[in-house]
Amino acid sequence: MQLALKVDVDTLRGTLEGVPALLRQLDRHGLRATFLFSLGPDHTGRALRRAFRPGFLGKVRRTSVLQHYGLRTLLYGTLLPGPDIGRRGAAVMRAVRDAGHEVGIHTYDHVRWQDGVATASAAWTTRELQLAIDRFAAVFGVPAVVHGAAGWQMNDVAFQQLDALGMRYASDCRGVEPFVPVVAGQALRCPQLPTTLPTLDELIGRDDRSQPAVVDHLLSLAPANAQAGHVYTLHAELEGLALAPLFDRLLRGWRAQGYALGTVADSFAVLTAATLPRCCVERGSVAGRSGLLAVQGAPAAGYN
Repeated sequence: MQLALKVDVDTLRGTLEGVPALLRQLDRHGLRATFLFSLGPDHTGRALRRAFRPGFLGKVRRTSVLQHYGLRTLLYGTLLPGPDIGRRGAAVMRAVRDAGHEVGIHTYDHVRWQDGVATASAAWTTRELQLAIDRFAAVFGVPAVVHGAAGWQMNDVAFQQLDALGMRYASDCRGVEPFVPVVAGQALRCPQLPTTLPTLDELIGRDDRSQPAVVDHLLSLAPANAQAGHVYTLHAELEGLALAPLFDRLLRGWRAQGYALGTVADSFAVLTAATLPRCCVERGSVAGRSGLLAVQGAPAAGYN
């Protein structure tokens, strides 16, 4: 049973502080993970424009955003200029690769992608992806092979561009099992390994669950659909910092359940593309998260 550890790195603080802490923690467990980096400016403060989105303020209150992200980060892009994560954090990013972890693209400008891509034009989408592709190559000296969208936000052009850009696999949406996306009636080449488990920030404070109860709840979900494997998305700003003890308990618990913990590449390696279901991608809600996300839809007619 495979369980991929996908680390979304959203901010400069997450890159410079959360990532090194996660490297130490994973090393203690003898584990490797997939780190997906935000590679351009940190404009986290602009996310406050989501205040009128249903569920956003509730999530902010539940998850202690100020504690996890810090005041300075919450001012980037508003009262403070947004620092360039790819330039300031390049050495840390390369250290992740050098430690044997998988590295890939999360986004160029996290807030711009998360808030804009769902309704963006083809030209906008292509430009934003190319900015991330170019910066990744500048940092690592090689092209990226894995993409995991910021905020699980995508559009049809973005999925199609992953093929054009040569991505081998991606984890851009929420779902229940690996699948081949069908977009505009065409089955694409780049398979999706969707996030299958809730994230800590979606669970903490919901239904009056304490932090220990959240860990127990996550562990109780893993056995369901276990043979298809799981992808767990963690955040450098959360599990890498204040929520590190919870993540440690999760790692121990999943291992006790018999999971092989590793990278998205490890999970991809055991798949047979020809046998994967062909599914449409829809816009849907996820409990504990505001707005609509890209979610795995029903099998596409005529492909299964």
